[in-house]
Amino acid sequence: MSEYLSKEVREGLELARKAGLKKRSRLRVRAGDATYPVLRMWDTGFALDSDDTAHLRGLVDVFDGTKHLYQALIVASQFEDHEVQFEFKRSTAAADKAPLDYDRPDDAPIALLPR
Repeated sequence: MSEYLSKEVREGLELARKAGLKKRSRLRVRAGDATYPVLRMWDTGFALDSDDTAHLRGLVDVFDGTKHLYQALIVASQFEDHEVQFEFKRSTAAADKAPLDYDRPDDAPIALLPR
Protein backbone atom coordinates (compact mmCIF):
# COMPACT_ATOMS: atom_id res chain seq x y z
CA MET A 1 0.00 0.00 0.00
CA SER A 2 2.87 2.41 0.68
CA GLU A 3 3.91 2.23 -2.99
CA TYR A 4 0.68 4.03 -3.95
CA LEU A 5 1.12 6.92 -1.53
CA SER A 6 3.20 9.94 -2.40
CA LYS A 7 6.27 10.83 -0.36
CA GLU A 8 4.52 13.84 1.20
CA VAL A 9 1.53 11.76 2.31
CA ARG A 10 3.78 9.12 3.88
CA GLU A 11 5.76 11.80 5.74
CA GLY A 12 2.51 13.37 6.94
CA LEU A 13 1.27 10.02 8.22
CA GLU A 14 4.56 9.42 10.04
CA LEU A 15 4.41 12.88 11.67
CA ALA A 16 0.82 12.23 12.77
CA ARG A 17 1.80 8.83 14.21
CA LYS A 18 4.67 10.37 16.21
CA ALA A 19 2.46 13.21 17.46
CA GLY A 20 -0.12 10.67 18.63
CA LEU A 21 2.51 8.63 20.48
CA LYS A 22 3.89 11.75 22.20
CA LYS A 23 0.45 12.99 23.23
CA ARG A 24 -0.72 9.59 24.51
CA SER A 25 2.38 8.79 26.56
CA ARG A 26 2.80 10.14 30.09
CA LEU A 27 6.35 8.82 30.29
CA ARG A 28 9.14 11.38 30.19
CA VAL A 29 12.93 11.26 30.37
CA ARG A 30 14.77 14.12 32.05
CA ALA A 31 18.46 14.73 31.45
CA GLY A 32 19.67 17.86 33.22
CA ASP A 33 17.16 20.61 32.42
CA ALA A 34 15.83 18.98 29.22
CA THR A 35 12.75 16.74 29.18
CA TYR A 36 11.89 14.34 26.34
CA PRO A 37 8.61 12.42 25.78
CA VAL A 38 9.03 8.64 25.57
CA LEU A 39 7.46 7.05 22.48
CA ARG A 40 7.78 3.42 23.61
CA MET A 41 9.21 1.68 26.67
CA TRP A 42 10.15 -1.96 27.35
CA ASP A 43 11.99 -3.83 30.12
CA THR A 44 15.52 -3.09 28.91
CA GLY A 45 15.09 0.35 27.34
CA PHE A 46 12.93 2.97 25.64
CA ALA A 47 12.58 4.94 22.40
CA LEU A 48 12.62 8.71 21.85
CA ASP A 49 11.95 10.85 18.79
CA SER A 50 15.19 11.40 16.88
CA ASP A 51 14.16 14.96 15.89
CA ASP A 52 13.89 16.12 19.52
CA THR A 53 16.85 14.23 20.91
CA ALA A 54 20.42 15.30 20.60
CA HIS A 55 22.92 12.52 21.23
CA LEU A 56 21.71 11.62 24.70
CA ARG A 57 23.63 9.29 27.01
CA GLY A 58 24.58 8.99 30.63
CA LEU A 59 22.46 9.42 33.74
CA VAL A 60 18.76 10.22 33.22
CA ASP A 61 15.59 10.18 35.30
CA VAL A 62 12.42 8.45 34.03
CA PHE A 63 9.05 9.88 35.11
CA ASP A 64 5.43 8.79 34.70
CA GLY A 65 3.67 12.12 34.92
CA THR A 66 5.09 13.55 38.14
CA LYS A 67 5.99 10.19 39.71
CA HIS A 68 9.73 9.43 39.61
CA LEU A 69 10.09 5.83 38.42
CA TYR A 70 13.79 5.20 37.71
CA GLN A 71 17.20 6.69 37.71
CA ALA A 72 19.01 5.04 34.82
CA LEU A 73 22.32 4.97 33.03
CA ILE A 74 21.62 4.76 29.29
CA VAL A 75 23.35 4.42 25.95
CA ALA A 76 21.90 4.85 22.44
CA SER A 77 21.72 1.48 20.77
CA GLN A 78 19.81 1.85 17.53
CA PHE A 79 18.47 4.50 15.13
CA GLU A 80 15.34 3.34 13.32
CA ASP A 81 12.48 5.14 11.48
CA HIS A 82 12.77 8.61 13.06
CA GLU A 83 13.34 7.24 16.57
CA VAL A 84 16.35 6.52 18.73
CA GLN A 85 16.30 3.41 20.89
CA PHE A 86 18.17 3.53 24.19
CA GLU A 87 19.21 0.60 26.34
CA PHE A 88 19.58 0.64 30.12
CA LYS A 89 23.08 -0.11 31.38
CA ARG A 90 21.73 0.31 34.90
CA SER A 91 18.22 1.08 36.10
CA THR A 92 17.44 1.77 39.75
CA ALA A 93 13.88 2.14 41.00
CA ALA A 94 13.31 5.46 42.76
CA ALA A 95 12.27 5.25 46.42
CA ASP A 96 10.77 7.91 48.66
CA LYS A 97 12.89 6.90 51.66
CA ALA A 98 16.45 5.71 52.23
CA PRO A 99 17.01 1.96 52.44
CA LEU A 100 17.74 0.39 55.83
CA ASP A 101 21.21 -0.92 56.57
CA TYR A 102 19.79 -3.76 58.64
CA ASP A 103 16.81 -6.13 58.70
CA ARG A 104 14.11 -5.00 61.10
CA PRO A 105 12.27 -7.88 62.87
CA ASP A 106 8.47 -7.84 62.54
CA ASP A 107 7.86 -7.69 66.31
CA ALA A 108 10.49 -5.01 67.06
CA PRO A 109 9.26 -1.91 68.91
CA ILE A 110 9.13 1.32 66.95
CA ALA A 111 10.66 3.38 69.77
CA LEU A 112 11.69 2.89 73.39
CA LEU A 113 10.25 5.24 75.98
CA PRO A 114 12.31 6.07 79.10
CA ARG A 115 10.91 5.03 82.51
